[in-house]
Amino acid sequence: MTQPAGAAADRMAPEGQLRQGGRSLLLAFYAALRSLKLYPVENATVQKALDDLDASAHALLALESDLEVRLAGDFIFVNATRLRLELDNYASFSHILAMLRAFEVGALRIHSTAERREWQILLSLLLTLAERGQPDDRFEELHQRLRAAGVQGLAIERAAANEADPNTEQAKEAAKRVYSQGVAVTKDVITGARLGRATNVKRVKRAVQLIVDQVLNNETSLVGLTTIRDYDEYTFTHSVNVCIFSVALGKKLGLSRLQLYDLGMTALLHDVGKARVPLEILNKTTGLDEREWRIMQDHPWLGAVTLFAMRAQDEVPFRSVLVAHEHHMKTDLTGYPKAIRPRSLGIFSRIVSVADGFDAATTRRSYQTVPIEPDQVLREMWQNPRRGYDGVLVKALINLIGIYPVGTCVILDTFEVGLVAAPNPDGQQLNRPMVRVAVNVDGAMVAPPGELVSLTEQDDTGAFRRSIVKVTNPTRYGLTVGDYFV
Repeated sequence: MTQPAGAAADRMAPEGQLRQGGRSLLLAFYAALRSLKLYPVENATVQKALDDLDASAHALLALESDLEVRLAGDFIFVNATRLRLELDNYASFSHILAMLRAFEVGALRIHSTAERREWQILLSLLLTLAERGQPDDRFEELHQRLRAAGVQGLAIERAAANEADPNTEQAKEAAKRVYSQGVAVTKDVITGARLGRATNVKRVKRAVQLIVDQVLNNETSLVGLTTIRDYDEYTFTHSVNVCIFSVALGKKLGLSRLQLYDLGMTALLHDVGKARVPLEILNKTTGLDEREWRIMQDHPWLGAVTLFAMRAQDEVPFRSVLVAHEHHMKTDLTGYPKAIRPRSLGIFSRIVSVADGFDAATTRRSYQTVPIEPDQVLREMWQNPRRGYDGVLVKALINLIGIYPVGTCVILDTFEVGLVAAPNPDGQQLNRPMVRVAVNVDGAMVAPPGELVSLTEQDDTGAFRRSIVKVTNPTRYGLTVGDYFV
């Protein structure tokens, strides 16, 4: 019988193959789980089910170098492709969802090194631990057991709470995983572009989606990680920081989740043109001379060319090309590259420009001794029109991160020294953020993460208990800002 053209196209398209392969994988997972529950491991039925599961996984791994099975609400995604729920797989999918939720598993990562033996270990542990009732932390026990058994090809990730407390260890760990994955993906993209290697755009999309989801669920933890400004990894951490700030700004402006995915993608890739800049210029420990500066100024159009090539291979939002080209132009077009004709910069370019300018100015580079303090950067961006930033977006950034951005080192009128942990939720009190006290009134160091206090706290007379006297350099007190946010 002749198949409809649309159905045939769906099967042949990569996403269609991924969806079909994902369904096969989960059905094989369910079958192996049921077999192990009913029969001993030596039984032929169990052995065949494990063979089928291993074969399904490797068939998918032939299409994708790594796999991620992620739970989101009542849906299951394989590498960001949602699996369609049908009558013939409803029972199996529901059982898998219930089982993984019981262990607080939000994602299962399958690496190319995954072995049949590791599938057997994972399934056996799920069944064994499920029969033991409800221990305090099923996820942690499962995680520890997998590590003890030497399972490396399969990895589990804890599900994020819908309303995560940014100060819990679980929330911090989730944010760190998202941040680290973003850095790793960025490094892979830029290194690949430098070597002329094809980029796995789907992997970039997954990293961006995790960042967007984390910002939507727990913005504070992820924004706090932008204080980890390692100048040895500057190109990569800077791109992730710009992505985080851009998405957080987009959220404040009311962009939809899908728009935030596109914005995050453009922000993460905005500096990809630096892959074409010689390393001796990128890593130079002194200021750039005129020739080197001209080469550095080429990176926007080099980025546009690089992203055009990536569009030919896979789906990269067209706006990514525009943002790579426009993010240094300034609103009055006096930046670089020079505009050939009058133009109006797109909203994504203006957002990324603000995020890029703030992070670059507050980050120590290989050739800088000390970065500019965050409050001075915001003041300059807001008050100096020659900087060429969109004033409305700079104001939105100030409302987002406060007059004293996260990571700013402040001296309090109590003689304590603290690090700004989060802006005040009350938009009318931006000068009274949440602070982690790192040096107490006696001058003694407070071990990370410090004592979290709110500068809105008042005594019995109605006077504020603490107020900021001035901003200072954390190195004067032997403080490493990143230690207080990881």
